Amino acid sequence: MPETADVVVIGAGPAGLAAGACLRNAGLNFIILEKDHEIASSWRRHYERLHLHTIKQFSSLPFVPFPKDYPRYVPREMMIQYLDAYAENFQLKPRLGETVRAVRRDGAQWLIESTSSSVRAPYVVVASGYNAEPVSPPVPTLERFRGKVIHSADYVNAKPFAGQSVLVIGMGNTGAEIALDLAEAGARPTVSLRDGVHIVPRDLFGVPIQMVAMIATTLLPLRANDVIFPFILDFALGDLSKFGIRRPAQGLLQQIQSAAKIPVIDVGTVRKIAESAIKIAPGIAEIGEDGARFNDGSKGQFDAIVLATGYRANYASFLQGEDAKNLNGSAVNGKAGDSGIYFVGFRNSVTGLLREISKGAVAVANDIARRKSASASAPG
Repeated sequence: MPETADVVVIGAGPAGLAAGACLRNAGLNFIILEKDHEIASSWRRHYERLHLHTIKQFSSLPFVPFPKDYPRYVPREMMIQYLDAYAENFQLKPRLGETVRAVRRDGAQWLIESTSSSVRAPYVVVASGYNAEPVSPPVPTLERFRGKVIHSADYVNAKPFAGQSVLVIGMGNTGAEIALDLAEAGARPTVSLRDGVHIVPRDLFGVPIQMVAMIATTLLPLRANDVIFPFILDFALGDLSKFGIRRPAQGLLQQIQSAAKIPVIDVGTVRKIAESAIKIAPGIAEIGEDGARFNDGSKGQFDAIVLATGYRANYASFLQGEDAKNLNGSAVNGKAGDSGIYFVGFRNSVTGLLREISKGAVAVANDIARRKSASASAPG
């Protein structure tokens, strides 16, 4: 027989831990299932130099601010320490090594089947991660390449690449920062940039870009900001088009709102590009045994390739049945309607993913508590 709980939380990263803390605060009975054998596993796997790109004041989880002695932009190791302490503080004990295989209807409730258990619950919180699975889109004739090829998910630091010529495919925040890491360690990185990209400084004239964006969006309409921002950014970073970097046709804030696509937050990459320590190349036409030919006809020889081609959520792999599949993340950070399934950690915004996680965890726990109370007091 399946065991029962008020709520099953899927995932023990920041979103799952935040949801657990809020559910604990609301006095609800819950179980957290985590596929890996440690909490915050993605943070432990991230490349070593990673820092939060959003300021600590807006990036902590519910009820527990970052320690005062933490820097403005929290580094990876301190983030891991914070998450470990957070779980300890709320006595969160996720069931580790429990990969969720299926979430499906079981009468009026949900049946959650994992590696070694089955749980029935009226409510499910999906917190399995915005960046749960690496994405490796097809790269023309990549199989020909004789050098080392890794996804950015497996990149730790630049030591294995010192002195080498490295092609970084993709320029989101991860690709830009890996290229910087490589350049600072004596490698020779080239970033292949297929499409346009918005780049913003982490601090604009001494003010965190997160704060600038928050203020701007409260003062002016989105479209007005998207007209003004390019002029401000050109003043702050210079004209990047001369290096082969162009902006997308869609405005910066519009792109965040419509596609949840966050701009590249520059922590030094632009300076290295200006110094020619990082080269920019267009999209790839084909890969050869020892290099690549790009769409403009230019060529380059490389010792290694890093696929900085992004990540995706994975909840579609375990949500079963039409009721579940049709949700498609629609209850992100909000009310679940009649479904009983909530999503936390899948909405990125101009103010940062962690801030959205905190807001969403509080809202979800409050809604579940309200629904449980209403159900208990209903006649019959």
